[in-house]
Amino acid sequence: MTSAPGRRSSIFTRLLRHGFTDPSAAERLLDSPELATVRNDPVLLDALGGTADPDLALHGLVRLLEAQDGATDRQELLDTVIAAKPLRDRLLGVLGASEALAEHLARHPRDWQALVTYEPRDLHPGVEEFERGLADAADPVALRVSYRRCLLSIAARDVCGTVDVSQTAAELADLATATLRAALALAAAGAPEDAALCRLAVIAMGKCGGHELNYVSDVDVIFVGEAAGDADEGKALRAATRLASHMMRICSETTVEGSIWPVDANLRPEGRNGPLVRTLASHLAYYQRWAKTWEFQALLKARPVAGDLALGEEYTAALRPLVWQAAERENFVADVQEMRRRVVANIPAAEVERQLKLGPGGLRDVEFAVQLLQLVHGRADASLRSGTTLDALKALAAGGYVGRADAAQLDEAYRFLRSLEHRIQLHRLRRTHLVPEAEADLRRLGRSLGLRTDPVAELTREWRRHTTVVRRLHEKLFYRPLLDAVAALAPGEARLSAEAARERMVALGYADPAAALRHLEALASGVTRKAAIQRTLLPVLLGWFADSADPDAGLLNFRKVSDALGKTPWYLRLLRDEGAAAENLARVLSAGRLAPDLLMRAPEAVALLGDGDGGGLAPRSRAALEQEVLAAVRRADNAVQGVTAARGVRRRELFRTAAADIVGSYGTESQPAEADQGALVDLVGGAVSDLTAATLAGTLRAVVREGWGDTLPTRFAVIGMGRFGGHELGYGSDADVLFVHEPRDGVGEREASEAANKVVAEMRRLLQAPSADPPLLIDADLRPEGKSGPLVRTLGSYEAYYRRWALVWERHALLRAEPVAGDEDLGRRFVELIDPLRYPAGGLDEDAAREIRRLKARMEAERLPRGADPKLHAKLGPGGLSDVEWTVQLLQLRHGAEVPGLRTTRTREALAAAREAGLLSEEDAAFLDEAWVLATRVRNAVMLVRGRAGDTFPTVPRELAAVGRYLGYGPGHAGDMLDAYRRTARRARGVVEELFYGGL
Repeated sequence: MTSAPGRRSSIFTRLLRHGFTDPSAAERLLDSPELATVRNDPVLLDALGGTADPDLALHGLVRLLEAQDGATDRQELLDTVIAAKPLRDRLLGVLGASEALAEHLARHPRDWQALVTYEPRDLHPGVEEFERGLADAADPVALRVSYRRCLLSIAARDVCGTVDVSQTAAELADLATATLRAALALAAAGAPEDAALCRLAVIAMGKCGGHELNYVSDVDVIFVGEAAGDADEGKALRAATRLASHMMRICSETTVEGSIWPVDANLRPEGRNGPLVRTLASHLAYYQRWAKTWEFQALLKARPVAGDLALGEEYTAALRPLVWQAAERENFVADVQEMRRRVVANIPAAEVERQLKLGPGGLRDVEFAVQLLQLVHGRADASLRSGTTLDALKALAAGGYVGRADAAQLDEAYRFLRSLEHRIQLHRLRRTHLVPEAEADLRRLGRSLGLRTDPVAELTREWRRHTTVVRRLHEKLFYRPLLDAVAALAPGEARLSAEAARERMVALGYADPAAALRHLEALASGVTRKAAIQRTLLPVLLGWFADSADPDAGLLNFRKVSDALGKTPWYLRLLRDEGAAAENLARVLSAGRLAPDLLMRAPEAVALLGDGDGGGLAPRSRAALEQEVLAAVRRADNAVQGVTAARGVRRRELFRTAAADIVGSYGTESQPAEADQGALVDLVGGAVSDLTAATLAGTLRAVVREGWGDTLPTRFAVIGMGRFGGHELGYGSDADVLFVHEPRDGVGEREASEAANKVVAEMRRLLQAPSADPPLLIDADLRPEGKSGPLVRTLGSYEAYYRRWALVWERHALLRAEPVAGDEDLGRRFVELIDPLRYPAGGLDEDAAREIRRLKARMEAERLPRGADPKLHAKLGPGGLSDVEWTVQLLQLRHGAEVPGLRTTRTREALAAAREAGLLSEEDAAFLDEAWVLATRVRNAVMLVRGRAGDTFPTVPRELAAVGRYLGYGPGHAGDMLDAYRRTARRARGVVEELFYGGL
């Protein structure tokens, strides 16, 4: 029928107003013969406009009418829809939310009548009601039809808001229970001999066991079998296995009516590699001897649902005590948290932000947090042993194990996320946990959750709000009650007992829980504003400490810093108000000894960890550092004061660099760990080298000013060598240098030489003098003639020596020479002097190359510590720093004259230039670079963790774990770290064998 223009415009507008997105198509459907008698009925249009997707609901209604068997049935349906509001809301609500259930109704057009008999008072159908609904199913196909009919009634109650999300999930679990029973009955009817031989219990796990199932989900089960009567156990188990397998196929296989859901038995002992059915004794033996932490966590939700329920109860009674002992296992919390991290890490990068279940701030975060607390405290408190997440959360709050406000926020967030998950799955009855990207899908979802003003924007906003709440709270749940326990400020509140608090601290990895609780009490007790702010901060800080290898040290160091700064007005305000400061501080205080030691000597450096005026963690430029150091020297009364000021700047900037390195390596909640390990190495090497140069410049100025006023009798320059000249200093590196001078006009050689030597001696003394600041050791052993030669030479003396006597090792050492302090012109002329030596025209002859190889072999033989594992020695071991650097430097000596890019003091720059020049392959260059970066990171990690330099991995387990954490390895993965180091070094050594020892 064609509408008149005026009427068409009016209907079009009404359809838009009622939420239709394709009014033209909707108008055509309303003009169809099936709706001829009601097309102008406002009741129908209003009802369609109230659905999640009016277009989808109208299309589904027309299909259902078309499927009716004749005009009488069609009119009966229409009359009921118009006259009965409850049926209208339920039917159209389902049609507007679920394309899959609309398809079911089109195939089974009389099933709409299942919604007619429903009344508001019949709110809670259970297993028995669903069993009656499935009772007539005599085969798998009929079982699917009956299952969908029952599902239709659940969906109707859900979309109409008659029941909440937890009741819907419970109904879905009850329907699954009834379905498993029906499927097992069909399997037993098909094999009565097998059924007579065995007792078979079906144990529901996961969401089905927890009474919180989704619309579309694998149903996790475990099977327990025993012989019936005097039957042979082996035959009985084989019979039980056949029955279990048949039951799984009945539910999982696709027929003309589709499938119900997969039945997954992979949570059983040994997973898919283990037998499908075991005896109770076999289950018990496995869990007593072999089960991992996550398997006990899974057993929290175990519930007998089908088959021999008495046997199922025996199973749960036998295993229950083992579940509540799981928290006593070593690394219990770390294991659970590592499993959570592994789940997140396995999410494809493109899906992380849309993952409703597994992503950060998703459903799994709530579930893991609740289960972890249940396992820690459920042994002593039976009220916590529910398999249902929201019931367990309520019990945890009632017992004081979780703050009430936190529990309320998590409950709200979990309900919203589960509702959104239900609506996503209900649309096509497909198993998915991804929030869709299409605007039409988001609009339907938003409307289905009651967001009607701007469904897409409102849904996105609410979803992000709730995930943010979960991300903020899910770990804090463990810690806030600890403060309530020690602070004891609210007499009416339930709180942790002393024993429960101790148990929780042990579970969280604290080696000395009594000391940790004393620190908490000292920090958080009292009614002062300071204590109140600490109680706000500590729940989050404790979580970050527990994420480290040494939470005890983190908490102790925090108490020390707080004691030192607690009375300053800015300290706690900084931690409370600046998002990054508190997390950065927690990471720094628990990562090892070096950074906390630097901080304790001047706690006000905490300000660097914030976002604001403290300057942040970005390294300062060499020019800015020199400017500050020289200004401090000018203000000082004497050289001692000047160098003390310079060393204070160095200490503060070392802390800034270490903090940036730690935060970049660990990552934060807002910023993931730096993926480019080379960038972190370059950051540390460049920052420490610039800082050392600025310190030397300031010390030189202080010494000269005190001894000679403004002008030294001789021009004087400091040349950086080794890692210093290469901008690759580590935290524990000495400063390798050469000293060069040139008498000023009218000054005698002797006077100039004496002045230069006095300057060097005083610089070394002042920089190494005992102090609260770390010493800076100056090493001049790379000078001509080594330790036997004069400490300072004139430029002319260097020129004469190098022209006549320069050995291969000295030319080799000059590859890293770069002026770092003093007279710039003199430094430049020194570089001009040595360039022909280090980049010889015509390259390096074979005799010199052999000498370099011989020197390297002798150095490694003499310097490798006795008893050290060469394969794990970061400096001298195979594939270590020495291997890579000497290989690159040999390329520089051979080809530096003809390849300008090789004329650099920096290892990685020279390696990249060699690759670009075709001197080695892309793959070989990558192997060498990766090994050099990793070895450098290991040395930096050892210094950060132990507070002293080292070239090998620590042997103390906690220190080794801390090195692993810095390198990106979670708890319990130190072995993986060592294997990865050996593998990386082995690949690099292969390249070194070819390029350095082979045919260069």
